Amino acid sequence: MYHVPGELWPPAFDAAIFDFDGTIADTASIWHEVDEAFLGMRGISPVPESYSRMLTLLGFEGGAQYTIETFGLDDSPEDICEEWNRMGRALYRTNVCLRDGAEAYIEALRSRGVRLALATTNEPEVLDAMERVNVNALFDVRVHGCEVGVPKDRPDIYLEAARRMGVAPERCIVFEDIAPGLRAARSAGFLTCALRSEDPSQLFDEVRDAAELYLHEWTDIKLG
Repeated sequence: MYHVPGELWPPAFDAAIFDFDGTIADTASIWHEVDEAFLGMRGISPVPESYSRMLTLLGFEGGAQYTIETFGLDDSPEDICEEWNRMGRALYRTNVCLRDGAEAYIEALRSRGVRLALATTNEPEVLDAMERVNVNALFDVRVHGCEVGVPKDRPDIYLEAARRMGVAPERCIVFEDIAPGLRAARSAGFLTCALRSEDPSQLFDEVRDAAELYLHEWTDIKLG
């Protein structure tokens, strides 16, 4: 039987860092739609199974360069990022909400004085377009991949989030749905918790094994 890790409630940490896509919001179907449309317009179909995993790791700029090199495109990275940004903003505006139980857990942590950060490779403009989720109201700190310039297989984005909160990595937990991010955070001294996502490309056994803790759903945490 699966048991929710006791470290998650009451919190055994001073600060928490959350990924967005796949971790607190199920957005895999949206980005799959973007990938299908983007590549389809260039005569590429179907979307390779590993493609979304790479883009999740690399973020917009790194993902654009990877796309150009993988498919031999003539587009510039800037043009690709703008196209993805435009498509993402349109779809995120009304289609994205948080996973069940995610907001309740975040607010429960806040009530216990836990500092809260968002660490995402998604673009600020895409998340700011959302009408159903206000990330600024949920988190004390936001760090985007474009601010640190390296993918999540390095711990820079998590370290920057901890720095901005004024909390040592050893007193922070990182919630993620990708194995490279969890391994990078763990190597930097963070407590890590893997999340099962709805993304069919997620290799959950690998993701789970990369972290000390794991969750299937946010509603598995019984607050009280």
